[in-house]
Amino acid sequence: RGKSSAPKNTEDAANSAKYLHKLNDPNIDLWELVREGFQLEHSLDRKRVQDEISWFRRHPDYIERVTKRAEKFLYHIVQVLSAKDLPMEFALLPVIESAYDPFAYSHGRASGLWQFIPATARLHDIRIDWWYDGRRDVIDSTDAAARYLDHLHGRMGEDWLLALAAYNTGEGKVRSAIRKNQRSKEQTDYWALKLSKETTAYVPRLLAICAIIANPESFGIQLKTIRNRPYWESVDIGSPLDLKKAAELADIDSRRLHQLNAGYNQWSTHPEGPHRLIIPVDHVSRFTSALKKLDTKERLSWDRYKIAPGDTLGALARRFNTTTNVLRSINDISGSLIIAGNSLLIPSRNNNASSSRQNESRMLKHHVIQRGDSLSKIAHHYGLSIRQLTSWNGINRSQIIYPGQKLIISETQNDVVRKVSYRVKRGESFSKIAKKFNLSVTSVMAWNQKAASERYLHPGDNLTLFINVTSTE
Repeated sequence: RGKSSAPKNTEDAANSAKYLHKLNDPNIDLWELVREGFQLEHSLDRKRVQDEISWFRRHPDYIERVTKRAEKFLYHIVQVLSAKDLPMEFALLPVIESAYDPFAYSHGRASGLWQFIPATARLHDIRIDWWYDGRRDVIDSTDAAARYLDHLHGRMGEDWLLALAAYNTGEGKVRSAIRKNQRSKEQTDYWALKLSKETTAYVPRLLAICAIIANPESFGIQLKTIRNRPYWESVDIGSPLDLKKAAELADIDSRRLHQLNAGYNQWSTHPEGPHRLIIPVDHVSRFTSALKKLDTKERLSWDRYKIAPGDTLGALARRFNTTTNVLRSINDISGSLIIAGNSLLIPSRNNNASSSRQNESRMLKHHVIQRGDSLSKIAHHYGLSIRQLTSWNGINRSQIIYPGQKLIISETQNDVVRKVSYRVKRGESFSKIAKKFNLSVTSVMAWNQKAASERYLHPGDNLTLFINVTSTE
């Protein structure tokens, strides 16, 4: 099933037809389709691959955790890879990149299942703005990842291992390593190149998990069956819709809806699209039926704003984090002229919300632990679940907390916080690092009190950051 060649003989054609038949069989185990779609040599004779296999064998709980997360997304990814005839090993790339967490965020500002950095994402037509980050959307990011890997395959001489290395570290660095080996008359395949420590481990790690999935029993691993059926369906909603309202229409928990629609940063879908929502298949009928009955005015909440002298449509759009097209549409304005004293309808999180209050609600706050506090007491006080509180602070339920200790608090349900370890680079300060991740200097220093007590940061220092991935590029 190689991408670059059609079936060479009758046997190959028969195998291809058999695979396509299985691809449409809803009763087959998806893992079987993944195995049969493998195209790469897994290089089990190489120590680097064996070292990675040893790590996975020592951490079966990790495999169990990521394969469970994969249930929501694997069917779609297998379909995309199969349609493009790409190696099915790439269905396991999110295991390495993000542990199949759509909200995964790295110290290099990479985000989503496929870990795109902002610049690469935009090069591959992934939309990123205040409302939406397509790097976290399974549809947009998977399409982009498939295109990018295919592009790198062509650029790297149709060598998939070099393409994978380039996906991890960048095409320029791989080409530089190739040129260096050429000058010294050395081999230029992936295994011979001198790359960064991360990239040196990256490809063997993928090959290792592929080898395990190919024959889990031989490694003492049991994989939970995932049926070859869609977990969700993409529903055309036509125009913006409040996400809380959408969850009510679908009769599902708002957190479950947000997990499937991880690309949306705010309380509603993007004013300019994509006008779609991912809904669990067993809730689609209920959702579409309820959506048809929903009055247009109930799709979003609105504020009424009295236009002041000097206001312009563009300035108001920026102020209220929307677009001029949306303001024109909902206020039936054909041009850009607005008149002081008249009123405009502004989309908002709730009927009493103002732009400033919305922005305040997206800021991460701190709770200083007092004597007698407990995680359950703190969570209840802020209207949070213990799971949210522990996840945002990188702790577990049984962890002891002490008076004076600071906990991150966010009062916005859509906020997703990830703990990131960041190594300081030459010339960086608390201010530069805070700006890079859209954080306040005060917060960064509070999380890293030992480093903050010294006069300067030093290259190589490790900082702990808590990043709200829905409010940063």
